[in-house]
Amino acid sequence: MLRNQSHESGVGRWDQLYLPPYSFPEYLDLLGNGLDIPAEATLNESLRAVASDPPVRPDLQPALRRFLLTGGFPELLLAGGELGAGEESDFFLQAQGRLRDGAVIRAIYQDIPQAFGIDNPMLLERLLYSLGGQITGVLSPSKIAGALGMSAPTFDKYLSYLEQAFLVFTTTNYGRVELNVQKRGRKLYFVDGAVRNAALQRDPQPLANPEEYGLLLENVVASHLHALAQLRQVRLHHWREDNLAEVDMILEEPSAPLAIEVGRGAGHHRRGLTALAERHGVFERDRYFVAPVIASTPAGATGDGIGSVPLDLFLLVVGAQAQSALRVRLGVSR
Repeated sequence: MLRNQSHESGVGRWDQLYLPPYSFPEYLDLLGNGLDIPAEATLNESLRAVASDPPVRPDLQPALRRFLLTGGFPELLLAGGELGAGEESDFFLQAQGRLRDGAVIRAIYQDIPQAFGIDNPMLLERLLYSLGGQITGVLSPSKIAGALGMSAPTFDKYLSYLEQAFLVFTTTNYGRVELNVQKRGRKLYFVDGAVRNAALQRDPQPLANPEEYGLLLENVVASHLHALAQLRQVRLHHWREDNLAEVDMILEEPSAPLAIEVGRGAGHHRRGLTALAERHGVFERDRYFVAPVIASTPAGATGDGIGSVPLDLFLLVVGAQAQSALRVRLGVSR
């Protein structure tokens, strides 16, 4: 609102700083169980260090499960305490209700209309639900707009409002030619996957559904990388070519671009990472596969050159990088 309603551009005088929801390591800090993961100069260097010599850490799967379902909202992460098997479902259902009221309905019917002057918030809400069904997928603006009865310009405008309200973000298709980057399809993610579940009023136990579990895993990795990209002021892409091969995420740090593929387990294919390295040699050694409960292997140490990092450790490393980048942006030391 300050930017849109000001009579001055603010160029050279305003600095915008992205503050994402809590990351997984910040959640552990909140509980008093934080782990000290050093942040190297680049994410690539940090991953190589921890994959070569993984730090000793407790079983973080229960905390990760809570984080995936509750999202990065401290008032919910601290609520409920230790939950028994019969209490977990009720708690997550209540948490979804609070997120829906506070992060979805309030943004759709109060914040965005007030900031941008839209006169059809119900259409905006329907768009958000449609995007919730498209999470981690490549957007088809014409298809979504047609189904909702809106024009393509209205779709683009409303999507930008949801992005500026920090509900969703998109990634462009990686390429060496900028025109191709802008022309190809965008992938859609939620800034916090728990908000998407609350918007769609998903079953309070989505982790029991393999498909929903996979969507949440990819989204939490993307949201952590998005936060780092915003703070480092670099770009986050995906890669897809000829509908035959794709890679979930590419962090385009100028000195050390990095490709990431996310899966539910060790058996997930890596053909997209292989095809990417064949097409773009810069990724020959800088590719990682991320999944829960897998062994750590540095990139370049295996026959196919693809490294692997368990999900919890990957989130810890990316979170440490983001915290370091935030301190640099703020001009403060640790």
